[in-house]
Amino acid sequence: MTGPGGSGTVRSDRLTKGRRMDEAPAIDEAFFGRYRELLDAEDAAFDALEHAYEDGDRSNFERDLDQWRKRVERRHGFLERHGFAPVPAR
Repeated sequence: MTGPGGSGTVRSDRLTKGRRMDEAPAIDEAFFGRYRELLDAEDAAFDALEHAYEDGDRSNFERDLDQWRKRVERRHGFLERHGFAPVPAR
């Protein structure tokens, strides 16, 4: 898809529409560091969940599923606190 003037660049209004640059959420090294920690914790929890599923271990699966969900909720909460709300599906 080509943008105006045939430059090949398409700009997403979803991220910028109605928002000035000084109102945009701050993304810095600390943000990325914490986000990476949250992703790593979520990944580790999912690995444990996957192993419990593969082993047919129902009790550990239920516990690991709960832990994974908590990690996902933490990541979503972090993003929401920093101004990144989920975009509804169309």
